[in-house]
Amino acid sequence: MKKNIGAVLALYPTPAAVVGSLEDGKPNWLMIGHLGIIGHDRILISMHKAHFSNKRIIASKKLSVNMVNEAMLPRADYAGTVSGAAEDKSALFEWHEGEAGTPVIDESPLTMECEVVDNYETETFDNFICKIACTCADEDVLDENGKIDYAKLKPVLFEMPTYSYLRTGEIIGKCRNMAKKEK
Repeated sequence: MKKNIGAVLALYPTPAAVVGSLEDGKPNWLMIGHLGIIGHDRILISMHKAHFSNKRIIASKKLSVNMVNEAMLPRADYAGTVSGAAEDKSALFEWHEGEAGTPVIDESPLTMECEVVDNYETETFDNFICKIACTCADEDVLDENGKIDYAKLKPVLFEMPTYSYLRTGEIIGKCRNMAKKEK
């Protein structure tokens, strides 16, 4: 028997990512844990309305999503705990302006540059619906066919209920190959 624990958001863990926004050539970084897939070419970035980055993203209609690896985790965590309104976070990461005009963290193994196509606002969150303009990955996280190999990428995962970061695990099976037809 399952126990009803209330209306609890239980879709964690999610990949940890640093969202980059750009204003007057200066980046701001914000670690987020609320992101999701809403199609093969769209993602959702959900950010509390109080964040400094939101107004920049609303104005520019652009953002970058920089996947977090363990080496950059301490600075990424800091980016999520200090407001850009209170402190300049532009120097936390070495970066360059990407092909789509967003700030790209050099050491992030994978970055998606996105165009914001809509904002589904709730009372407390801006939910940016983003079209992926381009995805750039370090060659060492790609397989022999040029596809992302998540066992090599090893993105950090974020789990909200306990505010914990997790390592990704090993492959336990291949999709569409696990089911066996019983005779």
